[in-house]
Amino acid sequence: MRTRVAIIGSGPSGLLLGQLLTGAGIDNVVLDRVSQDYVLGRVRAGVLESGTVAQMDECGAAARLHREGLPHHGVSLAFDGQNHRIDFSAMTGRHVTVYGQTEMTHDLMDHRAASGAVSIYEAANVTPHGFDGDRPYVTYDKDGATHRIDCDFIAGCDGFHGISRKSVPASGITTYEKIYDFGWLGILAEVPPASEELIYANHPRGFALCSMRSKTRSRYYIQIPLDQTVEGWSDAAFWDELRRRLPERDAAAVTTGPSFEKSIAPLRAFVAEPMRFGRLFLVGDAAHIVPPTGAKGLNLAASDVHYLFNGLREHYAETSTAGIDAYSARALARVWKSVRFSMWLTSLMHKFPETGPFGQRIQEAELGYVVGSEAASTALAENYVGLPY
Repeated sequence: MRTRVAIIGSGPSGLLLGQLLTGAGIDNVVLDRVSQDYVLGRVRAGVLESGTVAQMDECGAAARLHREGLPHHGVSLAFDGQNHRIDFSAMTGRHVTVYGQTEMTHDLMDHRAASGAVSIYEAANVTPHGFDGDRPYVTYDKDGATHRIDCDFIAGCDGFHGISRKSVPASGITTYEKIYDFGWLGILAEVPPASEELIYANHPRGFALCSMRSKTRSRYYIQIPLDQTVEGWSDAAFWDELRRRLPERDAAAVTTGPSFEKSIAPLRAFVAEPMRFGRLFLVGDAAHIVPPTGAKGLNLAASDVHYLFNGLREHYAETSTAGIDAYSARALARVWKSVRFSMWLTSLMHKFPETGPFGQRIQEAELGYVVGSEAASTALAENYVGLPY
């Protein structure tokens, strides 16, 4: 098989890149080691920046997003028993949209199938080759045989544990990492959300987040030590702890119910540099992980796609390598700014071993400054709705 761009990974970044390329007349193949059902069964984030929504529009897959997505024009910071709203629209003229990553992936899958573009699922041993030369290719095993896809470029959209970054020689890549000693215990429940917008809560007992996936499906998180397990938390214990960490008024607005998904997400920051190796490009989680506090993971993957797609389109339309040559530097400049924001918000909202009563008061003082200063509130709003591409 021959294609122009081989895309390893069928998460939202791989599918988004594939559909943008297809729309531009650039043929591509998407490969994944797992099934479509497995991909759609993964529960992930759901806060989309306007740039991510714009790319869904560009590839023609945003109809349901606009029908069912929830525009959020602000967010609340809760601390010292009070709730304080940051007005995104007033400060930036922009907003975010709450729409589950799984739903976005489903829309992209459906659109890709309708377009006739090729996707290969349950492809074992997917491996990139020859990307340091001018004839890259990808091999995979399926139906008892080994197959080969010759291509011009390879896009590694296969996540943190994927083969793409692992295929790069260790001498050619530098990694930076920060691992936190706590995680988020999260649940999904078919109950109405406690608020129309997200609530980020700083409390001496630890961080809490009130979020949602729709007007009838809520997503809640609490900070817990990494030595705790999902099995150690009943639904009743989770609801009780969540409400302890919220201001009284918000706690009273929480509707409880049985969870249908419960999991623990460890927190880390990770960046790999560069993001281009010859004709192989790393995209999204294959190159970087951010703490989920800033809602940047999916959106950073989308901004990577923006830079890579425009570089590839320029290459094929204008026979220029300027865009793809600049891909890594452009993507990483935005990545590091988003890592900074996510880590700052994490440090502001969470309880750390060294926090103590003094640290708690310092956090509350800084939060008071953020909500009381128009400049500080605007800086938070600008970062949260998404820095420009």
